[in-house]
Amino acid sequence: MTSAIDIEPTSRRIARNVILLIGDGMGEAHRFAGQLLAVGRDGRLAMDRLPVSGLMNTMCVDPTTFVTDSAAAATAIATGVKTINGCVAIDSHGRQQRTILELAKASGRSVGLISTCQITDATPAAFAAHVPHRADQSEVARQYIERVGVDVILGGGGAHWFPTGRALPAEMAGASHWRGIGADGDLVARARELGYEFVCDAASFQASLRRRRLEPGGPLLGLFAAQEFFVQTAEGLGAVYDPPVSLADLTSAAIDTLASNPNGFFLMVEESAIDRMAHQNNAPLTLKGVLELDRAVQVALAFASRSPDDTLIVVTADHECGGLAVAGSLDQPYPYEPGGGLLDTMLAGEDGPFPVAGTGYGFVLGWATTGHTAAPVPITAAGPGAERLSGSIENTDLFDALVVAMDLAEVAVASGCA
Repeated sequence: MTSAIDIEPTSRRIARNVILLIGDGMGEAHRFAGQLLAVGRDGRLAMDRLPVSGLMNTMCVDPTTFVTDSAAAATAIATGVKTINGCVAIDSHGRQQRTILELAKASGRSVGLISTCQITDATPAAFAAHVPHRADQSEVARQYIERVGVDVILGGGGAHWFPTGRALPAEMAGASHWRGIGADGDLVARARELGYEFVCDAASFQASLRRRRLEPGGPLLGLFAAQEFFVQTAEGLGAVYDPPVSLADLTSAAIDTLASNPNGFFLMVEESAIDRMAHQNNAPLTLKGVLELDRAVQVALAFASRSPDDTLIVVTADHECGGLAVAGSLDQPYPYEPGGGLLDTMLAGEDGPFPVAGTGYGFVLGWATTGHTAAPVPITAAGPGAERLSGSIENTDLFDALVVAMDLAEVAVASGCA
């Protein structure tokens, strides 16, 4: 097939490091609403200050729909091949596809995965596992540690790493007293056998980081919740997003750990609450998810500022969720337009008002659905190879751009990817 992998300019800079940040379900309206809340109409979130911008199409090749789920979307990004919903790094014919993380690992780079959801859920899974259905989370975990050797694994979903019925560590289980639901044995014990350090709360995590600053450590497995870092419901029904460790802190720790490799690293960071709360039309916690991601972007940018010539940062989404719209809460009607009147500024499923930072007025959010949509999602980037991500692109183009940016063409060809 013809792809950007085949284009090899001789004078270009190489991205030794790549940090890919994915806001699950985050469309243009989600980003704009986060901007209004945090920095106002004339401000910019960190993710929107990156110099290269574009729009990324998200359609899958599922024969029953054009709207993607996270598994198919992440597979397209991670492998450059579109697939059907539910499949993880496997194409529509059932063939496994080599991922960008696996190519980075084969090049000698260190690799990491972070998520505020189950670390074995669809989006991170598509970068380092191959399963026919995203529900096979214990098998995903096994492949992370046994097949790929992901160097840093940080997130939730600890229940999938312990055998069914096994009591989880108290720090992880919380008040709900979760037990293991895994189908592949004690994968935490297996990870330890393979040299992983295991941590499951903020205190042990910080202790590990302090030790690692003094001397190099091995691979790191951090599981901080039995499932997600949040409780997803509609507003007023017990929804909570109070992460045990912030996404920004996880990102900082992963970068510090991975950056010790002189060959560089690849890191995928997912903020999942945007999608899960949008599924519930929970606007306040959807916005919290956007701003949690933006703090992680700030961490990535701070690192890149110390290594600007060889670090590529990309911020995007796998798909849009909720059909979100943004309107002013005090807008005047437009009687001079056909059909104008008081109904002009009313939104279906309206949430708010929320304050616009630095002003005396607010904004409201309206939802079209509790599901995903096929709307294109924004993509912004900075660093070597970022220019390939401007304009209108397909989600599969992101894989090609990362292969070229990291100079992985020969590895990709050897793996049958080009």
